[in-house]
Amino acid sequence: MLSERAIQVIILLVIAGVCGSIAQRLVGGKGVGCLASIALGFIGALVGQLIAQKAKLPELLPIRIGNQNFPVIWAVIGASLFAAVLALLSGRNRPTDE
Repeated sequence: MLSERAIQVIILLVIAGVCGSIAQRLVGGKGVGCLASIALGFIGALVGQLIAQKAKLPELLPIRIGNQNFPVIWAVIGASLFAAVLALLSGRNRPTDE
């Protein structure tokens, strides 16, 4: 049987994966896989929270998992910005001259 902490980590991973997947679709990217979506969701949460703190904006739609909040809206916004920057730097999704 899984402990309460293990269940919390699994829930956090699922939420991060959903946020990363939504962000990837918003930017126009293709599905990058489960692990990449989870990583993108966590990076997005960090970037989004940093933006919100610097702009003195409130935390939007936080989901409480154990004793920590996961800012869903800021995670999607931050992950979208991060994915867009990665797409620009890697040269993906550029139109070709034919």
